[in-house]
Amino acid sequence: MNSIVLTLKESPTVPLEAECLSPDVFAPLRRDEIAALPVFLGKHQHRLDDFFTVEGDGGDEMEIRGDVGRVKWIGRGMTRGKIRIVGNAGMHLGASMKGGSIEVTGDAGDWVGAEMTGGSIHIRGNAGGQLGAAYRGSLSGMNGGTILVEGSAGMEIGMRMKRGILAVKGPVRDFAGLQMKGGSLFLLGGAELRTGAWMIRGTIVCGKPIPLLPTFSHACTYSPTFLRLYDRRLHERGFSLPHRLGEGGYRRYSGDSAVPGKGELLIWQPSAGAPG
Repeated sequence: MNSIVLTLKESPTVPLEAECLSPDVFAPLRRDEIAALPVFLGKHQHRLDDFFTVEGDGGDEMEIRGDVGRVKWIGRGMTRGKIRIVGNAGMHLGASMKGGSIEVTGDAGDWVGAEMTGGSIHIRGNAGGQLGAAYRGSLSGMNGGTILVEGSAGMEIGMRMKRGILAVKGPVRDFAGLQMKGGSLFLLGGAELRTGAWMIRGTIVCGKPIPLLPTFSHACTYSPTFLRLYDRRLHERGFSLPHRLGEGGYRRYSGDSAVPGKGELLIWQPSAGAPG
């Protein structure tokens, strides 16, 4: 399988919009055609090779080297192939993604995987807010696919998500799962305030205690069998869920009754003397 390597020459002074950075665009092109692809710095159009050195011809795999934290829209709408970013990534990474995979060795900005419907994104560092979320005015966020973050994340992750898996190892900020309509959100490092606010459906799993809205009501404490299946799938990617019998159970809360909603919050409660 052909692959191409892009190396950032110098970080742009303002965000660079580079929707062309996708295997769907690169696959049929030669190196000189890729180098001439348009990117936008503010209102001005430039060539891709004004900012990146280009090695190799097009294919379904691409590697981007350097701190591209100011490069937006990488992998937008991609349907196939693989992008590996050695460094940080900018806003809207994998937005509207339908297939393929993206891996980032560093941190990522806001709106990672916004409104994606398929594929997978793996962030080795921290991420910003609005992961897998709906854009302002849109009725639904991610509707399939997987987003994994090994560090922390910002506000409103999973906002209006309908399907898919979103898992974060570290702590996340306010409004996780805001207006959630479905899917599975795993907050392994806990969350700040207003988790699940106005959620209608879906499941939020918390590995640590979190502040609860008063519009969520306790239903029971148990060990859901289905979480073992999720754990098996996530374990392959380096994520683990607390679920073992004898070590604790999940307190199940239903809500948000302010909507009213039929979502569920599952909060891990370790047994006395068991590891948290």
